[in-house]
Amino acid sequence: MSKSFELTAELREDKGKGASRRLRLTDKVPAVLYGGRDEARALSLDHGQLLHKLENESFYSSILTIKVGDVEQQAILKDLQRHPAKRRLLHADFQRVLADEKITLSVPLHFLGEEDAPGVKAGGIISKMQTEISISCLPGDLPEYLEIDMSELELDKMMYLSEIVTSDKVEITDLSHDRNEPVVAIHRPMKEEELEPVEGEEAAEGEVPTIDETEAKDTDTPEGES
Repeated sequence: MSKSFELTAELREDKGKGASRRLRLTDKVPAVLYGGRDEARALSLDHGQLLHKLENESFYSSILTIKVGDVEQQAILKDLQRHPAKRRLLHADFQRVLADEKITLSVPLHFLGEEDAPGVKAGGIISKMQTEISISCLPGDLPEYLEIDMSELELDKMMYLSEIVTSDKVEITDLSHDRNEPVVAIHRPMKEEELEPVEGEEAAEGEVPTIDETEAKDTDTPEGES
């Protein structure tokens, strides 16, 4: 069972990009709460409060309690937008959950037995293809994380989604669509001659890619709704 987190929010009447920019200047984060049997609500949350909660890995895979005045609603975090260069949150989407309706959410993977893996003892290097996976379950059955035991993984071998042990109440989304994707592998380290750059592939000196700041999604309508 995942941990419990509570967020205090306020309803907001002003909507749109301009309103969201003004809201951020007051150290608030514009957000939207949608789904369930109620209409979407535009909210604002304290930036510091939300940023602090996000430092806990469990927050992303937990049922959250969002308190607006005297009303409490259960929800999950569905989308989060961050500033590309600053430690600032720009927008958050929350989806209401109902006890009798399944939810789909990504949960983190915890890798066990890495040091004991025969492939590692033989000098292999661990390569993790996935660090979180999408699952479907009822809110009350939501795990905080899933574990994958690597203690018997050999050199040049992979482990797949089907090897992750879950409760019979939790379904791995990709497996339900017949996609048994690799999760982790142990590879032989590359030899020095394999690491030498091929002529013409070296990046031109001084060419450093830059990140353009992107406009946040200032919308009070969740994706897929109009």
